[in-house]
Amino acid sequence: MKELFSPNAQPRRTTFLLMAAGQGALLLLLWLFYPLRMFPSLGEVLRSLQDMITTQGLIQELWASMTTALQALTVATILALLISYLTALPFFRPLAYAASKMRYLTLTGLTFFMALMVNSGHEVKLSVLIFATTVYLVTGMTSVILTTTQQEMDHARTLGLGEWRSFLEVVVLGKLDDMLEVVRQNFAIIWTMITLVETLYQSEGGIGLLLYKQNRYLHLDGVVAIQLVILAAGAAQDYLFTLLRRVFFPYSALTTAR
Repeated sequence: MKELFSPNAQPRRTTFLLMAAGQGALLLLLWLFYPLRMFPSLGEVLRSLQDMITTQGLIQELWASMTTALQALTVATILALLISYLTALPFFRPLAYAASKMRYLTLTGLTFFMALMVNSGHEVKLSVLIFATTVYLVTGMTSVILTTTQQEMDHARTLGLGEWRSFLEVVVLGKLDDMLEVVRQNFAIIWTMITLVETLYQSEGGIGLLLYKQNRYLHLDGVVAIQLVILAAGAAQDYLFTLLRRVFFPYSALTTAR
């Protein structure tokens, strides 16, 4: 028990899981027996969740949103990696700088121009999500590239590698685990944007549209239920990315403080 309150301690996995489960159970009990006056009770949320699953197609809407999110993430990741790696050439560095600063743009005004450039509502949704995700990914990925030290590059050169091969080995291959971590951290951006794009273009539905309808008619129990579903889906995706990093890049754990 003492190690749970010691700075930089590493408690046993079983102890940590029991602690987390206890904290979660305590929150559920507080929600069950002492609900906030303006907040729906646990029973109301569970009943609303069951109703949306059986009558409103919550699972199908979640799947529709998730497939759209994965499509956007795939394209955005490819674009962001391309832009970030091109910073090795001074000619392209202003492009990455401009892309990173575009994260300050509001998407409300950009959706009109994107609608003019593409043909369908689905393409507009993808365009908005890809743009929003790409500019944040570029920011994170270029930061990872900038952590490359002169010592790392000099070490590659002493091994007889040319400039391009050194860049490939040290920056591209050597930092793939960090790039995956950037993708994991920024995947949440898509879920924060999904409500906006699915309410603007409602033809394909999605969990964002379902959330908008629940919020519009002040069904707070439904709003909380959908938010919990999104939270659970996001946590599962976070765990999946962490697992992929652990499987494909086991050496990344060696730099973690213990």
